[in-house]
Amino acid sequence: MATGTEPQQNAGPRPGGVREGSRAAIAAPHLRTDRWWLAPAGTALGLLAFVVYSTWRAFANADYYAAPYVSPFYSPCLADNCHEMRGGPNIGLFGEWWGLSPALIILIFPLGFRLTCYYYRKAYYRGFWASPPACAVAEPHKKYTGETRFPLILQNIHRYFFYAAVLVALVLSWDTLLGFRDAHYEWGHMGLGTLVFLVNIVLIWAYTLSCHSCRHIVGGRLKHFSRHPVRYRLWGWVGKLNARHMQLAWASLISVALADFYVYLLASGAFTDPRLF
Repeated sequence: MATGTEPQQNAGPRPGGVREGSRAAIAAPHLRTDRWWLAPAGTALGLLAFVVYSTWRAFANADYYAAPYVSPFYSPCLADNCHEMRGGPNIGLFGEWWGLSPALIILIFPLGFRLTCYYYRKAYYRGFWASPPACAVAEPHKKYTGETRFPLILQNIHRYFFYAAVLVALVLSWDTLLGFRDAHYEWGHMGLGTLVFLVNIVLIWAYTLSCHSCRHIVGGRLKHFSRHPVRYRLWGWVGKLNARHMQLAWASLISVALADFYVYLLASGAFTDPRLF
């Protein structure tokens, strides 16, 4: 007498992946009844919005400096074609860069850090590749190779992008400090833009230091925490930040876009930076 719990016999060929022969034979694509698709859809829309905005601003090559603020997308400005920053922190180290927008070179490093970030991998794997779409939802791919093949094997360079991200955060910290000057480069100024840049740099540092690579650098490979009390304490602090890595990833992504947009509004003449003191 069949109870309905026996394994199905001779059910015919099954597709690969999560439905290959050694897995439980469940006909339904998933058993979730909630709106599980909202999270990956919202993630995809959020990331797509940032990609569209940052691409527009990177290719614009204009409206990225309004004394004393420089857009985080264009800092440090190392090319001679940073014409808007004459008299400001323009270095002009690499000439005209063949007419390219400086942002196209600079953004390689922070974007490389974020693209290879463990959280962002999960975000765009689910949002764009449905790998998997969500927890307890089967992915549509017939095979899974992880990050062992090109191009995903390049995700392993994340630890090196971390060092570049620290340098970028240091540059943005300097830019934030310069935000305490007025349009004539005199110190003792604080405008609304100064607060925008302060919030942004705090979130940038929090996201950078909450990185899993940072946590490993601080406390990885230690067999006896008692012998390394300073590193253990630092590891604990980084661990607390790491628990909020996802929230910090989104908050810093939004803040850096808002900082750039604020500079764009000032540089394009939409309004004047309100002075607080």
